[in-house]
Amino acid sequence: MDDTPRAQETTEARTPTDVFAAERRRLFGIAYRMLGSVADAEDILQEVWLRWERTDRGVVREPAAFLTTVTTRLCINEMQSARARRETYIGPWLPEPVNTEDDPALGAERGEALQFAVLLLLENLTPTERAAYVLREALDYPYDKIAEIVRSNVTSARQLVSRARRHLAEGRRIPAPAPDQRRLLEAFLTAARGGDVAALEKLFTEDVVSYTDGNGVKLAARIPVHGRGRVAKFVAAFSSHFWTGKTVGWVQVNGQPAATLSEGGEVTTIVTITSAGAGIAQLLWVMSPDKLRHVVPAGA
Repeated sequence: MDDTPRAQETTEARTPTDVFAAERRRLFGIAYRMLGSVADAEDILQEVWLRWERTDRGVVREPAAFLTTVTTRLCINEMQSARARRETYIGPWLPEPVNTEDDPALGAERGEALQFAVLLLLENLTPTERAAYVLREALDYPYDKIAEIVRSNVTSARQLVSRARRHLAEGRRIPAPAPDQRRLLEAFLTAARGGDVAALEKLFTEDVVSYTDGNGVKLAARIPVHGRGRVAKFVAAFSSHFWTGKTVGWVQVNGQPAATLSEGGEVTTIVTITSAGAGIAQLLWVMSPDKLRHVVPAGA
Protein backbone atom coordinates (compact mmCIF):
# COMPACT_ATOMS: atom_id res chain seq x y z
CA MET A 1 0.00 0.00 0.00
CA ASP A 2 1.36 3.42 -0.96
CA ASP A 3 1.76 5.47 2.23
CA THR A 4 2.59 8.72 0.41
CA PRO A 5 0.73 11.54 2.18
CA ARG A 6 -2.04 13.06 0.17
CA ALA A 7 -2.50 16.79 0.16
CA GLN A 8 -5.46 18.86 1.11
CA GLU A 9 -7.12 20.80 -1.61
CA THR A 10 -9.46 19.40 -4.28
CA THR A 11 -8.04 19.13 -7.80
CA GLU A 12 -9.61 21.47 -10.29
CA ALA A 13 -11.14 20.14 -13.48
CA ARG A 14 -7.81 19.60 -15.19
CA THR A 15 -6.62 16.46 -16.89
CA PRO A 16 -3.91 14.39 -15.16
CA THR A 17 -1.58 15.30 -18.01
CA ASP A 18 -2.21 19.02 -17.54
CA VAL A 19 -1.56 18.83 -13.82
CA PHE A 20 1.67 16.88 -14.26
CA ALA A 21 2.88 19.11 -17.11
CA ALA A 22 2.39 22.21 -14.96
CA GLU A 23 4.63 20.74 -12.24
CA ARG A 24 7.15 18.92 -14.38
CA ARG A 25 9.97 21.49 -14.49
CA ARG A 26 9.82 22.02 -10.73
CA LEU A 27 9.87 18.27 -10.13
CA PHE A 28 12.81 17.90 -12.50
CA GLY A 29 14.61 20.62 -10.53
CA ILE A 30 14.19 18.61 -7.35
CA ALA A 31 15.27 15.32 -8.92
CA TYR A 32 18.28 16.78 -10.71
CA ARG A 33 19.56 18.58 -7.62
CA MET A 34 19.25 15.39 -5.60
CA LEU A 35 20.76 13.01 -8.16
CA GLY A 36 23.07 15.18 -10.28
CA SER A 37 22.00 13.27 -13.38
CA VAL A 38 19.60 14.27 -16.14
CA ALA A 39 18.98 10.65 -17.10
CA ASP A 40 18.24 9.57 -13.53
CA ALA A 41 16.01 12.60 -12.97
CA GLU A 42 14.03 11.80 -16.11
CA ASP A 43 13.64 8.19 -14.97
CA ILE A 44 12.30 9.42 -11.63
CA LEU A 45 9.78 11.68 -13.36
CA GLN A 46 8.59 8.79 -15.51
CA GLU A 47 7.90 6.76 -12.37
CA VAL A 48 6.19 9.74 -10.73
CA TRP A 49 3.92 10.07 -13.76
CA LEU A 50 3.01 6.38 -13.62
CA ARG A 51 2.11 6.66 -9.95
CA TRP A 52 0.14 9.84 -10.58
CA GLU A 53 -1.74 8.15 -13.40
CA ARG A 54 -2.69 5.23 -11.14
CA THR A 55 -3.70 7.43 -8.20
CA ASP A 56 -7.29 8.13 -7.23
CA ARG A 57 -6.99 11.84 -7.89
CA GLY A 58 -10.39 12.56 -6.44
CA VAL A 59 -8.91 12.32 -2.95
CA VAL A 60 -5.71 14.25 -3.74
CA ARG A 61 -6.39 17.77 -2.58
CA GLU A 62 -2.96 19.26 -3.36
CA PRO A 63 -1.56 17.70 -6.51
CA ALA A 64 1.66 19.74 -6.32
CA ALA A 65 2.38 18.55 -2.78
CA PHE A 66 1.57 14.96 -3.68
CA LEU A 67 3.87 15.01 -6.71
CA THR A 68 6.67 16.69 -4.74
CA THR A 69 6.44 14.05 -2.03
CA VAL A 70 6.54 11.16 -4.47
CA THR A 71 9.45 12.69 -6.38
CA THR A 72 11.52 13.37 -3.27
CA ARG A 73 10.97 9.94 -1.75
CA LEU A 74 11.82 8.17 -4.98
CA CYS A 75 15.01 10.24 -5.20
CA ILE A 76 16.00 9.30 -1.65
CA ASN A 77 15.66 5.63 -2.61
CA GLU A 78 17.49 6.13 -5.91
CA MET A 79 20.45 7.79 -4.22
CA GLN A 80 21.28 4.53 -2.48
CA SER A 81 21.57 2.58 -5.73
CA ALA A 82 23.24 5.51 -7.53
CA ARG A 83 26.06 5.54 -4.99
CA ALA A 84 26.50 1.81 -5.44
CA ARG A 85 26.79 2.26 -9.24
CA ARG A 86 29.44 4.95 -8.80
CA GLU A 87 31.70 2.44 -7.07
CA THR A 88 32.31 0.91 -10.51
CA TYR A 89 32.62 4.28 -12.29
CA ILE A 90 36.02 4.78 -13.93
CA GLY A 91 37.65 7.90 -12.55
CA PRO A 92 36.03 10.89 -10.79
CA TRP A 93 32.27 11.30 -11.03
CA LEU A 94 30.92 14.80 -11.69
CA PRO A 95 27.31 15.94 -11.96
CA GLU A 96 25.89 15.89 -15.47
CA PRO A 97 25.95 19.43 -16.90
CA VAL A 98 22.61 20.94 -17.85
CA ASN A 99 22.18 23.92 -20.15
CA THR A 100 20.67 26.72 -18.07
CA GLU A 101 20.78 29.41 -20.73
CA ASP A 102 17.00 29.45 -21.06
CA ASP A 103 16.01 27.88 -17.73
CA PRO A 104 18.44 29.24 -15.11
CA ALA A 105 16.67 27.87 -12.05
CA LEU A 106 15.47 24.58 -13.54
CA GLY A 107 11.89 25.44 -12.69
CA ALA A 108 12.61 26.11 -9.03
CA GLU A 109 12.23 29.39 -7.18
CA ARG A 110 15.93 29.70 -6.44
CA GLY A 111 19.11 28.65 -8.19
CA GLU A 112 20.58 27.14 -5.02
CA ALA A 113 22.11 23.65 -5.19
CA LEU A 114 22.63 24.00 -8.92
CA GLN A 115 26.26 25.02 -9.44
CA PHE A 116 28.84 22.26 -9.70
CA ALA A 117 30.63 23.29 -6.51
CA VAL A 118 27.44 22.92 -4.46
CA LEU A 119 26.35 19.69 -6.15
CA LEU A 120 29.74 18.18 -5.38
CA LEU A 121 29.44 19.16 -1.73
CA LEU A 122 25.92 17.74 -1.61
CA GLU A 123 27.41 14.35 -2.46
CA ASN A 124 28.75 14.25 1.11
CA LEU A 125 25.29 14.51 2.68
CA THR A 126 22.93 11.69 3.54
CA PRO A 127 19.99 11.30 1.15
CA THR A 128 17.59 12.74 3.72
CA GLU A 129 19.84 15.72 4.48
CA ARG A 130 20.16 16.39 0.80
CA ALA A 131 16.40 16.20 0.30
CA ALA A 132 15.71 18.58 3.17
CA TYR A 133 18.35 21.03 1.96
CA VAL A 134 17.07 21.06 -1.64
CA LEU A 135 13.46 21.52 -0.57
CA ARG A 136 14.36 24.36 1.77
CA GLU A 137 17.07 26.21 -0.13
CA ALA A 138 15.95 25.67 -3.72
CA LEU A 139 12.18 25.80 -3.26
CA ASP A 140 11.77 27.60 0.08
CA TYR A 141 9.58 24.82 1.42
CA PRO A 142 8.30 25.33 5.00
CA TYR A 143 9.71 23.01 7.63
CA ASP A 144 6.39 21.34 8.37
CA LYS A 145 6.05 20.30 4.73
CA ILE A 146 9.66 19.08 4.64
CA ALA A 147 9.02 17.03 7.78
CA GLU A 148 5.97 15.42 6.18
CA ILE A 149 7.86 14.55 3.00
CA VAL A 150 10.89 12.99 4.74
CA ARG A 151 8.72 11.30 7.39
CA SER A 152 10.08 13.31 10.28
CA ASN A 153 8.98 16.11 12.59
CA VAL A 154 9.57 19.85 12.35
CA THR A 155 12.44 19.86 14.83
CA SER A 156 14.23 17.07 13.00
CA ALA A 157 13.60 18.75 9.65
CA ARG A 158 15.24 21.93 10.93
CA GLN A 159 18.19 19.90 12.18
CA LEU A 160 18.57 18.18 8.79
CA VAL A 161 18.75 21.51 6.99
CA SER A 162 21.06 22.97 9.63
CA ARG A 163 23.48 20.02 9.35
CA ALA A 164 23.43 20.27 5.57
CA ARG A 165 24.17 23.99 5.68
CA ARG A 166 27.02 23.40 8.11
CA HIS A 167 28.59 20.69 5.94
CA LEU A 168 28.37 22.91 2.87
CA ALA A 169 29.75 25.95 4.69
CA GLU A 170 32.82 23.98 5.74
CA GLY A 171 33.80 23.21 2.16
CA ARG A 172 32.26 26.05 0.21
CA ARG A 173 34.10 29.07 -1.15
CA ILE A 174 32.62 32.37 -2.21
CA PRO A 175 32.57 32.22 -6.02
CA ALA A 176 33.56 35.09 -8.25
CA PRO A 177 30.73 36.80 -10.16
CA ALA A 178 29.84 35.15 -13.48
CA PRO A 179 31.68 37.76 -15.63
CA ASP A 180 34.84 37.22 -13.59
CA GLN A 181 34.46 33.44 -13.91
CA ARG A 182 34.20 33.86 -17.67
CA ARG A 183 37.38 35.97 -17.74
CA LEU A 184 39.23 33.43 -15.60
CA LEU A 185 38.11 30.60 -17.84
CA GLU A 186 39.11 32.50 -20.99
CA ALA A 187 42.54 33.19 -19.50
CA PHE A 188 42.85 29.52 -18.56
CA LEU A 189 42.04 28.39 -22.10
CA THR A 190 44.65 30.72 -23.56
CA ALA A 191 47.35 29.52 -21.16
CA ALA A 192 46.32 25.87 -21.48
CA ARG A 193 46.38 25.84 -25.28
CA GLY A 194 49.79 27.48 -25.22
CA GLY A 195 51.18 25.13 -22.57
CA ASP A 196 52.24 28.14 -20.48
CA VAL A 197 52.99 26.70 -17.04
CA ALA A 198 53.82 30.06 -15.44
CA ALA A 199 50.59 31.66 -16.68
CA LEU A 200 48.57 28.69 -15.47
CA GLU A 201 50.11 28.84 -12.02
CA LYS A 202 49.16 32.50 -11.72
CA LEU A 203 45.52 31.60 -12.39
CA PHE A 204 45.30 28.80 -9.81
CA THR A 205 44.83 28.84 -6.06
CA GLU A 206 47.51 26.99 -4.14
CA ASP A 207 45.20 24.02 -3.46
CA VAL A 208 43.56 23.85 -6.90
CA VAL A 209 42.20 20.44 -7.97
CA SER A 210 41.53 19.18 -11.50
CA TYR A 211 38.74 16.60 -11.86
CA THR A 212 38.07 14.78 -15.12
CA ASP A 213 34.85 12.81 -15.57
CA GLY A 214 35.36 10.48 -18.51
CA ASN A 215 34.27 7.04 -17.25
CA GLY A 216 37.17 5.47 -19.13
CA VAL A 217 37.04 7.57 -22.29
CA LYS A 218 40.34 8.12 -24.11
CA LEU A 219 42.54 10.98 -22.78
CA ALA A 220 40.47 11.38 -19.59
CA ALA A 221 42.54 11.47 -16.40
CA ARG A 222 41.40 8.76 -14.00
CA ILE A 223 42.49 10.42 -10.76
CA PRO A 224 42.18 14.02 -9.52
CA VAL A 225 45.30 16.18 -9.78
CA HIS A 226 46.05 18.39 -6.75
CA GLY A 227 48.13 21.49 -6.21
CA ARG A 228 49.07 24.57 -8.23
CA GLY A 229 52.32 23.28 -9.67
CA ARG A 230 51.11 19.78 -10.45
CA VAL A 231 47.89 20.95 -12.11
CA ALA A 232 49.76 23.53 -14.20
CA LYS A 233 52.24 20.91 -15.42
CA PHE A 234 49.42 18.39 -16.01
CA VAL A 235 47.48 20.83 -18.21
CA ALA A 236 50.60 21.96 -20.07
CA ALA A 237 51.66 18.36 -20.73
CA PHE A 238 48.74 17.72 -23.12
CA SER A 239 48.74 21.14 -24.77
CA SER A 240 50.47 19.86 -27.91
CA HIS A 241 47.76 17.33 -28.84
CA PHE A 242 44.57 17.70 -26.78
CA TRP A 243 43.40 20.95 -28.38
CA THR A 244 44.24 20.02 -31.98
CA GLY A 245 41.19 20.04 -34.26
CA LYS A 246 38.85 21.24 -31.53
CA THR A 247 36.51 24.21 -31.82
CA VAL A 248 35.91 26.18 -28.61
CA GLY A 249 32.37 27.40 -27.91
CA TRP A 250 30.56 28.82 -24.93
CA VAL A 251 27.52 27.72 -22.98
CA GLN A 252 25.96 28.36 -19.60
CA VAL A 253 25.69 25.15 -17.62
CA ASN A 254 24.41 24.89 -14.07
CA GLY A 255 24.17 28.66 -13.90
CA GLN A 256 27.83 29.29 -14.71
CA PRO A 257 29.93 29.88 -17.85
CA ALA A 258 31.57 26.85 -19.45
CA ALA A 259 33.63 26.20 -22.56
CA THR A 260 32.70 23.45 -24.99
CA LEU A 261 35.27 21.64 -27.10
CA SER A 262 33.82 20.20 -30.30
CA GLU A 263 35.09 17.98 -33.07
CA GLY A 264 33.09 17.55 -36.26
CA GLY A 265 30.24 19.52 -34.74
CA GLU A 266 29.98 17.18 -31.73
CA VAL A 267 30.76 18.34 -28.19
CA THR A 268 33.46 16.07 -26.77
CA THR A 269 34.40 18.03 -23.64
CA ILE A 270 33.03 20.68 -21.34
CA VAL A 271 35.39 22.53 -19.06
CA THR A 272 34.28 24.88 -16.31
CA ILE A 273 35.77 26.17 -13.10
CA THR A 274 35.06 26.84 -9.47
CA SER A 275 36.63 30.10 -8.44
CA ALA A 276 37.82 31.32 -5.07
CA GLY A 277 38.55 35.01 -4.87
CA ALA A 278 40.59 35.86 -7.96
CA GLY A 279 41.82 32.31 -8.60
CA ILE A 280 40.66 28.98 -9.97
CA ALA A 281 40.06 26.48 -7.16
CA GLN A 282 38.69 23.61 -9.26
CA LEU A 283 39.00 22.63 -12.89
CA LEU A 284 36.06 20.48 -13.93
CA TRP A 285 36.34 18.51 -17.17
CA VAL A 286 33.34 16.50 -18.37
CA MET A 287 34.28 14.09 -21.16
CA SER A 288 31.86 11.20 -20.65
CA PRO A 289 29.72 11.08 -23.84
CA ASP A 290 26.61 10.11 -21.86
CA LYS A 291 26.82 13.40 -19.97
CA LEU A 292 27.25 15.64 -23.01
CA ARG A 293 24.09 14.74 -24.93
CA HIS A 294 22.08 17.73 -23.72
CA VAL A 295 24.78 20.37 -24.14
CA VAL A 296 24.62 22.67 -27.16
CA PRO A 297 27.00 25.65 -27.52
CA ALA A 298 25.45 29.08 -27.92
CA GLY A 299 24.62 29.78 -31.55
CA ALA A 300 24.89 26.12 -32.59
